[in-house]
Amino acid sequence: MPDPAAPNLRQVLHALGPSLLRPLTTLPERPVPVSGLLIFEPRAPLPRVRDAILLAVGVGTTEAQATDLLAAAADAGHSCLVLKSFGEPVTELVAAAHRFGVVLLAADESVAWHHLAAMLTSALAAAARTASTPGTGDLFALANAIAAMVGGATVIEDPHRRILAYSTLPGQRIDEGRRQGILGLQVPDGPGYDEQYRALAQVSRIRRFPAVSGGLPRLGVAVRAGGEHLGSVWVVDAGNCLDSAAEQALADVTDIVSLHLLAARTAVDAARRQRVDLLRRLLADPDSVTEVAPRLGLEPNRPVAVAAFTVATGDTEDVLAAHAATRLADLVSLHCEAHYGRHGCALIEGTVYALLPSGPTPNAHRDLIADIARRAHTALRVPVLAALGSQVHGLRAIASSRADADLVLHALADRPGDPQPCQVATLEEVWAGAALSALARILATHEALPRALGPAVRSHDLEHGTAYASTILAYLNANSDITTASQRLSVHPNTVRYRLAQAEQIFGFDLANPDERLVLWLRLRLGDHLG
Repeated sequence: MPDPAAPNLRQVLHALGPSLLRPLTTLPERPVPVSGLLIFEPRAPLPRVRDAILLAVGVGTTEAQATDLLAAAADAGHSCLVLKSFGEPVTELVAAAHRFGVVLLAADESVAWHHLAAMLTSALAAAARTASTPGTGDLFALANAIAAMVGGATVIEDPHRRILAYSTLPGQRIDEGRRQGILGLQVPDGPGYDEQYRALAQVSRIRRFPAVSGGLPRLGVAVRAGGEHLGSVWVVDAGNCLDSAAEQALADVTDIVSLHLLAARTAVDAARRQRVDLLRRLLADPDSVTEVAPRLGLEPNRPVAVAAFTVATGDTEDVLAAHAATRLADLVSLHCEAHYGRHGCALIEGTVYALLPSGPTPNAHRDLIADIARRAHTALRVPVLAALGSQVHGLRAIASSRADADLVLHALADRPGDPQPCQVATLEEVWAGAALSALARILATHEALPRALGPAVRSHDLEHGTAYASTILAYLNANSDITTASQRLSVHPNTVRYRLAQAEQIFGFDLANPDERLVLWLRLRLGDHLG
C-alpha cells in the first residue's frame, strides 16, 4: 500500500520545472508516489526499493541494456526511470516502459548527473512537507507565512543578494537597510553586510546577527540543496524577543524554502537557456532576425552593439578556465539583465557575448562593460578581457559588431608583457593591434605565400640555433637603424650587419625592397598567430 504522506511524481516534476526532467511516457492520472532516489550501478544487483526513482547513468536509449533495466526496475517496484537521450530515438523504449508500467523521464543532457541527483534529493525532502504551505513558486506568500510563524519581517534572497520576496504583514517593524533593499530589490553594499554573509555561508544552522549601521538585529539561515547554495532567509528581530522557538520555526521551513527556490530557479534557468539558444542563433545567422528578435524582446532596427568578455588564461581547455568562463557568463548575464532587460548572453567557445541596445549616452556601453569586467575580476580572481564592438544600425548587421569585438579581444590578448588584471577597450582604442590581428588571419589562410617569410626564418633558428628572426625584427622595429637594433640586442653593430646579410642570402629576400620589408615584418611580428 503506497504511503499517502509520500510525495508524488507530479509534485517533484513541478518543483524542478520542465528544463531538468520531461516525461517520455504519459503520466498516469493517479498519483505516482516517490519514496527516494537510486543511482544505477551495473556491477551490483538492483535494490528492491518500492516507488524509487532510478537514475540510469551511462545507459543509452537504443541499447538492449535500457530495456532490460526497465524490466528490472519494474520487478524491483521502482516508480520511474531517468535517462539521457542525446537525440537518440526513444520510441521502442517508451513502448517498453508502458508495458512494464514504469514512468520514463528524460533528463537535460547539459546537467551533470550528480547535480540532478542533488536537486531531486532536495525536492523530495521538501515536497513531503508542503501540505500546509503556500503553493510552490509563490515566494511572497511563503515570506508572509514565515513572518507569521517566526514573528518578524522576512526577506528571501538569492545567492547574489537579490531580494526575491519580502513579507508584508502589518505591525512588523523594518529598518532602513531593509527598506532600501526592497526599493532596489538588492541588499545594499556595506562591510557589515559582507561580514554577515560570510559568516552565514560557513554554517548550516540558524545564526543571530547584531544590528548593522543603526538597523535592527536579525536571524539568518542559508538555504541549500545537496550542498549547493540557493539563497538565504532573513527575519528581523525588532525587539530582541525572538527566542529558541522562533529559531526552530525558521529551521523547520528551510526545506520548504529550498523547494520554492529550486522551482523559481529552474523556471529562470529554462527561460535563460532559451534566450542563450536564441542569441547563439542570431549571432550565427543574422538572417534569422525576423523570427528571433520578437522572442528576445528586441526591435530589429534598433541600434545595437555586441560586447565580448573572456578569461585571459593561457589554456582555454583547462578545467579551471572553463569553470571561470561559465561563472563569467553568469555575471555578465546578471548585470546586463539589470541594465537592459532579459536579452540574455551566450557563452560560445570560451567567449561570453552580450547584446547591448543603444544606451542613453555614447559612453554608456563602455562604462558598463568596464564595471562588469572589474566586478568579474574581483569575484573570479582571474584576468578578464572585455571588448565592445561597433554600434550597428540593426540586428541584421550584428555579425559586423561581433567581428569587431573579437578583433578587440585578440588585440588585448596580444599586448606584450604580463596580462593586466582587467583590460577593457573599444575598436577605436586598439585599432592598430586589431588591424594586426585581422592581417594575421588573412596571412594564416594563404599557405601559397613564400615560406621564406617569417615562419621559415623561425624554423631555421630553432633547427640551427641561430638568431636571424630576432635580429631582423629588431632591425625593422628600429626603422632600419643598425645602431639602435644592436643596442636592443646587446650585440656589436657588425654582428647585426653580418646576420642580416646572411639572412638575405639564406632566405632570398631583399631588405632594400620596402614591400618585402613590410611583409617580412608582419610575418615575424605575427609569428605566434601564423603557426
